[in-house]
Amino acid sequence: MRVLAIGDIHGCSRALDLVLAAAEPRPEDQIIALGDYVDRGPDSAGVLDRIIAWHKTGRLTALRGNHEWIMLEAHHGRPKAWLMFGGLETLASYGQSGKSGELSDVPQHHWDFLENDLVDLCELESHFFVHGNVEPDRPLSKQSAEVVLWDKFDNPRPHMSGKIMVCGHTQQRSGNPVNLGHAICIDTWAYGKGWLTCLDAISGKFWQANQRGEVRTGQIADFFVHEPEA
Repeated sequence: MRVLAIGDIHGCSRALDLVLAAAEPRPEDQIIALGDYVDRGPDSAGVLDRIIAWHKTGRLTALRGNHEWIMLEAHHGRPKAWLMFGGLETLASYGQSGKSGELSDVPQHHWDFLENDLVDLCELESHFFVHGNVEPDRPLSKQSAEVVLWDKFDNPRPHMSGKIMVCGHTQQRSGNPVNLGHAICIDTWAYGKGWLTCLDAISGKFWQANQRGEVRTGQIADFFVHEPEA
């Protein structure tokens, strides 16, 4: 069984289709999507359709990203901040006949998924998966939503569990993942000029695709960042 982690998609459905075609998920594989399915890119509605379909098979664990959180805030009557964080692009993806959509155009099953089916963290035997970051000296079961959703990947310390963290949220505008050994960031700026990354957390192989239709592969070990000597 492989554990396939997918970084921040941000409405890039073409890149998502391509990276999954390259990784070729098998029936026994576990897929973990790290959040931020919506906003910024051109097809948030299509991305949610795909993620929900995979989730229904029982093979995909969907984490909550800060963009899903803020989209729900808009749904509950606080839309201003969301529109500044990419919500306009998301609404456009729900529009028809060339017109931008409205919050009322988002289908109820999308809202139900965002409200009820997302989780903040996924813990496995040797790794844990989170959107943003964790507090290193606090158990994984006691992390705060603010840290999990919003904290940046800023040379994080190893977690007390000894497990490897795989996260997104912090854009790596080089298009390359960052590997500190104890922590890996795979938000490789899919909606910008970067790539969408799918990482096999066990073997270290990764696949990348972009909205331009390009696909490439690599090994996470090749992007290990050595800590500076004291």
